[in-house]
Amino acid sequence: MIEIKTIEPTKANLKDFTQFQIDLYDGNPYFVPPLISDDVETLSPEINPAFDFCESVYFMAYRDGKPVGRIAGILNKQVNEHHKTSNARFGFIDFIDDPEVSAALMKAVEDWAREKGMKKLIGPLGFTDLDHEGMLVEGFQELSTMATIYNNAYYATHLEKLGYKKESDWVEFCIDVPDSVPEKMNRIAELVKKKYGLKVLKYDNRKRIKSEYGRALFHLINDSYDGLYEYSHLTERQIDYYINLYLDLLNLDLVTLIVDKEGKLVGVGISMPSMSRALQKSKGKLFPLGWWHLLKGLKGKNDRVDLLLVAVKPEFQNKGVNALLFQDLIPYYQKYGYKWAESNPEMETNSKVQSQWEYFNYRQHRRRRSFYKNL
Repeated sequence: MIEIKTIEPTKANLKDFTQFQIDLYDGNPYFVPPLISDDVETLSPEINPAFDFCESVYFMAYRDGKPVGRIAGILNKQVNEHHKTSNARFGFIDFIDDPEVSAALMKAVEDWAREKGMKKLIGPLGFTDLDHEGMLVEGFQELSTMATIYNNAYYATHLEKLGYKKESDWVEFCIDVPDSVPEKMNRIAELVKKKYGLKVLKYDNRKRIKSEYGRALFHLINDSYDGLYEYSHLTERQIDYYINLYLDLLNLDLVTLIVDKEGKLVGVGISMPSMSRALQKSKGKLFPLGWWHLLKGLKGKNDRVDLLLVAVKPEFQNKGVNALLFQDLIPYYQKYGYKWAESNPEMETNSKVQSQWEYFNYRQHRRRRSFYKNL
């Protein structure tokens, strides 16, 4: 018999909630664990500023006292108000290959969503787009990344049997880092600079980039991603939170800003050495030696780079600004010895973004999906 328990969001409980996923995938060579401390902060109403406009519930499934599944229910009121929808989200979902378990977990969130007056359940999604989203449906034999979900192939089958259908797909690409900037890309980049009076900015001081462009960077993300599937606009309090959370970690060589004649930000490209192997070695923990593996991942030799973010101001999209970003970044990829670049998930319908990979040798190696069910 399956027992579903509501998990109160204490630090200890959220650690157990996160640890379940890590234990479930123990020994899986493709799974990349989150840092437990990061997920605890994301799930904590006392820490995550997304709770200014979100609420959540956490459930765990047990059989004979042993955890066999977990799930979060999330309400993003900001997105519902913006799109005039009544959607609840499910996320942070993991379960053993047992239909009784998945059915009990989904029923718990469905009942909760109905109690909140919601008409539709969608997911897996997080609180905002900076959380992991999308269930893996292709690419199970590909090493996952720090920014994405890994799950077994049976997850989607279970959801489909429970009446869930495809809402939206994301695709991901593995791109060969070229020996030099492609000639066509160089040519377009130079034309764009002259035509629009754009220039590349680089920083070697974290304090300066935070003070001069930290807030502008996240406002650009809001402008660039507005209109994408279920996008949740970052608030000023979230921006303050993420400026310190992310910018302190980055190698500034891998951060490229594009500004216009007035110095206003029109494009940004942010990359990071792959942390996948380092996180696997850490097993989700900073101590006793997790910090050492993570430091080596950030500073040591690596053949893979994650393309965390590309954002371009809407009026400059499709005008070659991406070529200018990669004209600057590719020499740094070569400097650090990267052979492959991993894209973040891109909406399968976003042909503008996907067209930028046509300069390179690339392959689509993963696909992930958001499901829905009318309540």
